[in-house]
Amino acid sequence: MKEDADRILIVIPAHNEGAHITECLESFVNQTRIPDEVRVVNDNSSDQTAALVIRFAKTHPWIKLINRTSSEEHLPGAKVVQAFTEGLGADWSSFDFIGKFDADILLPPDYFEEIQNTFLQNPKTGLCSGLLYVEKEGQWIYEAIANTNHVRGPVKLYSRACFSSIGGLRPFIGWDTADVLLARYHGFEVRTLPNLKVKHLRPTGAGYSARNARFQGKALYHLNYGWLLSLIAAGKMGLQRKKSTLPWHAMKAYLQAYTAGAPRMLDSEEGKFVRQWRWKQIMGRLF
Repeated sequence: MKEDADRILIVIPAHNEGAHITECLESFVNQTRIPDEVRVVNDNSSDQTAALVIRFAKTHPWIKLINRTSSEEHLPGAKVVQAFTEGLGADWSSFDFIGKFDADILLPPDYFEEIQNTFLQNPKTGLCSGLLYVEKEGQWIYEAIANTNHVRGPVKLYSRACFSSIGGLRPFIGWDTADVLLARYHGFEVRTLPNLKVKHLRPTGAGYSARNARFQGKALYHLNYGWLLSLIAAGKMGLQRKKSTLPWHAMKAYLQAYTAGAPRMLDSEEGKFVRQWRWKQIMGRLF
């Protein structure tokens, strides 16, 4: 193993995360394998986010604050990727592992040690994470909005080779599914480690609305799923979130994007791979 030579860069986009950023950074400080650099991108926060990060940076110089000014426009997916890219900087290729993390998570203390060992033991691993848990009635339960083999957006760690091959993150809603599929498209393995339980302090989708369902439909369009796969995916999301109107709103947005000729996130060859992969998964569950 070449542990001493491997360097980890973590970028955390943050907008008004004053309620969570302290606990989050404390979980980074308490790691058995501390990242070499953590860059918190303060994106137009109006609360104490920046001040709290500066407080950590004074005693932990590997934690750095980057202030970003962006528009007030609501751009799901695109805005977080833009903030991440600004924090990534021009020197990202000098790191062996690149992470995109959220500011509302609590990591178990061996998070980076366990994931780094997974990468080192299997060089084909391109993307790896633990699993997200949310609090419900005093208990921490798995946040079941995705399969346990899916690397979620708040806790992603890429090998440099994988990150380079997929071309970084794409500024579209659905980017956090696209990168998993693109990693496989380029021949990398994707791993989740069930023993690494990450506490998610703000559950995903807690503020469900028809607008959010339309964003999901746009994501399916961007991912080049095609009509039938998109309908199946929307139906599954509706069942998971117990929202019967979600598939209708999602497919309406899909149709609008299709009619307008909106750009896709994945090109035709990537889309072909994605559709084949998804159908293979569906058939595997049925037979």
